[in-house]
Amino acid sequence: MDFKVKWSGKSIDYTEEEINAVVNVMRTADPQTQGKYLNEFESAFSKYIGGQPCFGVTNATHALELIADLTGVKKGDEVIIPSHTYCASAIPFGRTGAKLVWADVDPDTFLVSLDSIKSLVNENTKVMVVVHLYGMIIPNIEEIVNFAKSKNILVVEDCAQSLGAKLNSKVCGTFGDYGAYSFHGQKNITTLGEGGIITLKDESQAKKIPGIRHNGHAPFLNKIEYWIPAMSNVDLDIEGIWPHNFSLTEAQAALGTVLLGRLDTLTNQRRERAKKFREAFANFPELKFQKITNDNSHSHHLLVAKFQGKESGKSRDAFLSTLSKKYKVQAIVQYYPLNRYDLFKKMGFGEANCPNADAFFDNMVSFPFQITMSESDFDYMIDSIQKALIELRG
Repeated sequence: MDFKVKWSGKSIDYTEEEINAVVNVMRTADPQTQGKYLNEFESAFSKYIGGQPCFGVTNATHALELIADLTGVKKGDEVIIPSHTYCASAIPFGRTGAKLVWADVDPDTFLVSLDSIKSLVNENTKVMVVVHLYGMIIPNIEEIVNFAKSKNILVVEDCAQSLGAKLNSKVCGTFGDYGAYSFHGQKNITTLGEGGIITLKDESQAKKIPGIRHNGHAPFLNKIEYWIPAMSNVDLDIEGIWPHNFSLTEAQAALGTVLLGRLDTLTNQRRERAKKFREAFANFPELKFQKITNDNSHSHHLLVAKFQGKESGKSRDAFLSTLSKKYKVQAIVQYYPLNRYDLFKKMGFGEANCPNADAFFDNMVSFPFQITMSESDFDYMIDSIQKALIELRG
């Protein structure tokens, strides 16, 4: 189908400064990985989030893989994860052999519910993964973290979609024990299509990351000459855990450093556009948007709504069909509840008691929201959605 307004994998247009940063690395960097540009990016990112240790990795999934290793969860342990999120929030913890336990979402924010978390905690719960989905920090994240601490449970913040969001002057990813960020091609800023950052509070664990991130590389303690016994040793940084190779390239790191300089500007542009969209549907009860209690806490990575068909007697699918076939606007549905996926069913995690997540997913709509969309196309989309909703009313 030839859409007039559609989803795009292109999240931003790079500036000449950003392009030149990559070209400069191509011309001058030696080495082209694990070098000075990575150090600069990690330092700049650490400064942006308030000083916690930061480490660049290939993507946010790999950041979560490292976090899963660092938490030490194993078979017999339980990890609480919202059923409504992207699959990468869960897969790294599934690899550990731990039991995945699905939490429900709040019906107003569409984000993980503390009440649901509390109902699932038991003596085997070792970790909870909280996801700042769609770009919004969970409004009661501090309450969630305090509850977790009282139960000696580690908190992992999946910030893949929320970079740029702040709550009470704190950046997402700095409330819990660990944070994972993404620079995938569809995120608000992207380092050439992939990239990620892991942050954590524990300084002793931070010292382990360079090794487990890069094949266990470590210096020989008995080195005699630069060539004796060899260039470097490889060793275990976490007992019993094999290391990985999740290195970010120098070109990506250099680009990331420059992009951080305009992250807040890009985030504010997204906020203004989201505000315009939401206000355009103030008189359309068919669309229920996320409840936002703090404007700065939302980076508006995505623009989602729950379709409430009582006014029209029509379904979400009828709405999407009208939008796509008559107005050529490609809205989509995202984040199938994880317990419904074949993958998690086959791995023994097909059961969940998440009525709010099910009700939201079965009626959710995600509208095209890339910042590269022209203002005229954005206005056309708003006008088309309004017309489609009115038509559905009959």
